[in-house]
Order: sequence, then structure tokens, then C-alpha cells
Amino acid sequence: MKTLLILRHAKSSWNFAELSDHDRPLNNRGKRDAPRIGRKLLKEGLIPQIIISSSAIRAYSTAEKVAKAFGYEGEIVVDSSLYGSGYTAYLNVLGIQNDRLDIIMLVGHNPDSEQLLEILTGKMVTMPTCTVACVKLFLRNWKELNAQTKGELVGIWSPKELLPE
Repeated sequence: MKTLLILRHAKSSWNFAELSDHDRPLNNRGKRDAPRIGRKLLKEGLIPQIIISSSAIRAYSTAEKVAKAFGYEGEIVVDSSLYGSGYTAYLNVLGIQNDRLDIIMLVGHNPDSEQLLEILTGKMVTMPTCTVACVKLFLRNWKELNAQTKGELVGIWSPKELLPE
């Protein structure tokens, strides 16, 4: 069995009109929310063995803050195909992962995150910024994953639903 954590990036700032969409940073709320999600994952015992992030600044910054909150010491892998390429890019990235990895986190964007979640679970779920979904996949190998794979949504958490710390 494999576990996939699908994390939508935290809230980004629109204060820098000169920046491209790709280069927008997190705003103050995003900087506050990302560690909260990381601590929730730690509490749930859901620590990924690898984190793969979109190349967008807001996604990578989210990955860093979440990872720090649960004590992740590995490298955050940046994959530019997770930026604006559709949910199939997410499936492709997962399909080439080492089978020794049982828990993987993808940090990306909407609508791709929501579409991936729907494809894998059959559930249409809104994923506000910094929401993480946990999907159990009944696979032995990541290369088996495709758009017909049916997993189980076992948890979804957003910062607004967490109790204040």
C-alpha cells in the first residue's frame, strides 16, 4: 500500500505586480498556515519520505515551511512539470518514484490538485490554499498508478478547520 499526500500551496501574495505568477511569494497568512499543516501531519503520523514540489516560489516555500514543521530532513525535489501541466503530470511524476517510498507528498496547484484527488478517489473536494489530502493507494509499485487507479480519501485538512494554536 502507498500513501499520497496532495498539498495545495499556501496563500500567495498579489502585492508585487512586477512578478510573474510563477514567482509570487507567500503572504503572511500563507507563512502562518503552512507550519500549522505540517504540525497536523506530524500529529497524524503522516511524514513523507520524499516531498516533490512545483517549481513555483509559493509552492516551494509552502513545502519548506510544512517540512520544517514536521522535522523533514530530506531534500525537497523540485519538478517544473507540476506547474500548470495538469493532473497527468502529477501521475507521471509519481509513476517514476522508487517503490521503497511508501509516503510521498506532492506540493502543487489548483485545479490540478483537486482533479488529481477526484481521479484517484472519485470525490469532488474543494481544496482551498494550504489544504492537504491523504489518499491511500492499494498499489505495490508507483509505476502501477494511472488515471484508473482508485484510492481511498482517508483525510483532508485545511488551516481554517484546525483549532488555533
